[in-house]
Amino acid sequence: MTISGPVEVRRSRRRRRTVTAYREGRTTVVCIPARFSKAEEREWVAAMLERLSAQDRRRRPGDAALTVRAAELSARYLGARAQPSSVRWVTNQNSRWGSCTPADSSIRLSTRLQGTPGWVLDYVLLHELAHLIEPGHGAAFWSLLEPYPRTERARGYLEGLSAARDLPDPGADTDVDA
Repeated sequence: MTISGPVEVRRSRRRRRTVTAYREGRTTVVCIPARFSKAEEREWVAAMLERLSAQDRRRRPGDAALTVRAAELSARYLGARAQPSSVRWVTNQNSRWGSCTPADSSIRLSTRLQGTPGWVLDYVLLHELAHLIEPGHGAAFWSLLEPYPRTERARGYLEGLSAARDLPDPGADTDVDA
């Protein structure tokens, strides 16, 4: 995965040694010390773009990487009992984080999860894998998730994310005629 969009270099007289990079919308901002030469700037911009790309690959794995991760989670937490036929990202899940069809052993994850911390993604994957063993949400299902140490934390993270997305847009006109 490569960085697309414009790159803006910001030089700072206060910055002495550190270099940082982040995104502002579609623009990648790289902050460097003002004293850097043009050659140092090019070197650091390239290095920081590669770091951001690596970060993206970790946070936004492709379908093949999801399948590998699902197999690792199944082996680690479920004794390799959950064997999905496919694991893939989908864009049409707006009210769910993931879904599983036990009949064909397929798992789908909402693209809304892309960019969440890895332990949250692992929880959702593990949740769907557990459905391949236990279709419902009864006690037997939840006992399958007990070994995962971040279950409650991940559930709280997802609740917060859902609540934040349900908030009204602060820039929207919310006046109501009385």
